[in-house]
Amino acid sequence: MIFEEAHLQFINGHLGSRPEGERRARLDRGHRHAEVLFLRNIWWPLRGHFGGLHPEYEVMDWRGRSYFADFAWLPGYVKLLIEIKGYASHVRDMDRTKYCGELNRETFLYAMGYHVISFAYDDVEQRPELCMTLLRLVLGRYQPAEAPVSRVQLMEQEVIRLIIQLARPIRPQDVKEHFSVDYRTAVRTLHNLADKGWLLPVPTSNQERTARYELKRSVLEYFN
Repeated sequence: MIFEEAHLQFINGHLGSRPEGERRARLDRGHRHAEVLFLRNIWWPLRGHFGGLHPEYEVMDWRGRSYFADFAWLPGYVKLLIEIKGYASHVRDMDRTKYCGELNRETFLYAMGYHVISFAYDDVEQRPELCMTLLRLVLGRYQPAEAPVSRVQLMEQEVIRLIIQLARPIRPQDVKEHFSVDYRTAVRTLHNLADKGWLLPVPTSNQERTARYELKRSVLEYFN
């Protein structure tokens, strides 16, 4: 099934399950370009279906007011809220009161068992591969059974987490010892991540061979 057909069924299914009122009206007017772009560029290529995903999902904040998240992923035991944030509405035009309210809401939602993750609209539009990698890391923590079936991909995800934990350039020896793999596998994994643009080689003093790798600065900023 192509994206357009699956997306139409996805939205119509949720419209049909919502009675007339604000929840239905919010889906009608809130599911627009940014949300569709996220589904087209990131969710659909990564997942291939919309199971467990709910658009314009209503939750109550600490004041008893309705708040609609762009998406909620509720596979049964996980409560993950996903927001697509444009610079204008969430940064440039935000005053102090709105800023405080947003932080308080996210803290309250966390206390209620929700986890909130946000993607910048610019990244959704221009850097979807990065967003897919980040989302894969998140979903992989909650559903190990649905993590990438490729052991290579899973290994690469864990290497990225290891680099962040080490807070220094990583060596093949670090990968070898941490994952109990042979040295050749460790080197190949780091080479693959470098080829994908996630890591930068740190050459040795003689400039002849690479002994260490570090996270690319632009990538590291997304984890900080």
